[in-house]
Amino acid sequence: MLVLVSFIGWIVVRYSTVYLDGEARHGAFMGWLCLTLAMVLLLVIAGNLLQIVAAWIATRLCLHRLLLFYPDRIAAQRAARKKFVTARLSDIALAGGAVLLALAYGTTDIATLLDAARAGQIGGQLAGHASGLVTAAAGLIAIAAMLKSAQFPLHGWLTEVMEAPTPVSALLHAGVVNAGGFLLIRFADVMLLAPGVMAGLVVIGGFTALFGGLVMLTQPAVKTSLAWSTVAQMGFMIMQCGLALFPLALLHILAHSLYKAHSF
Repeated sequence: MLVLVSFIGWIVVRYSTVYLDGEARHGAFMGWLCLTLAMVLLLVIAGNLLQIVAAWIATRLCLHRLLLFYPDRIAAQRAARKKFVTARLSDIALAGGAVLLALAYGTTDIATLLDAARAGQIGGQLAGHASGLVTAAAGLIAIAAMLKSAQFPLHGWLTEVMEAPTPVSALLHAGVVNAGGFLLIRFADVMLLAPGVMAGLVVIGGFTALFGGLVMLTQPAVKTSLAWSTVAQMGFMIMQCGLALFPLALLHILAHSLYKAHSF
């Protein structure tokens, strides 16, 4: 993931230097673009719950600035507001999940709590009172991931953010929107302790994939068609995570990121 984000980020930055050449706010755009990439890289390498929540929120804030690069465009303002509300709900869900995990396992170190989850231990004991905390945490993590990855019915913002410059679309569709799948993969051992949550991921992800794929076929504009394609692909990825096919979901992120960056 670190290599993938770095590679795509390098390509988007190089493309942006030519694409926006002559724009009055070119320098500011490049600054926010690089800061967004830095936050995504921090999200990928985070080894602590506090770090991953902070990077998750910071990525949203930086991306919001990029979406409003043309602040006078009404469509851009509307799309950015929708994205802001959805992303804030995602932030709250992830923060809540992190707090519950810290309470259940007594640590904020991700490697330590994943080792405990893999061993079937909760707070040093087998499933008991703390198992409810873990199930709730898995549910909140799933909600955060689905909101980030534009799952039905809160998918509308992703199809409306085309008023931003094309490099932003490439960065969003090839990188940031995949953060939901990455989050589920990162906490795979915790998710496996909540089969009901996993079933929910399958249902919502499968329906989103079918719905997004069908709508994509009706779109006359290329960028809008690509946006609906992303909705469908994220649905497939979420469904794969729900089926516990985490290596396949990671491969899906890799392939989709490269494909969408190239397409945009």
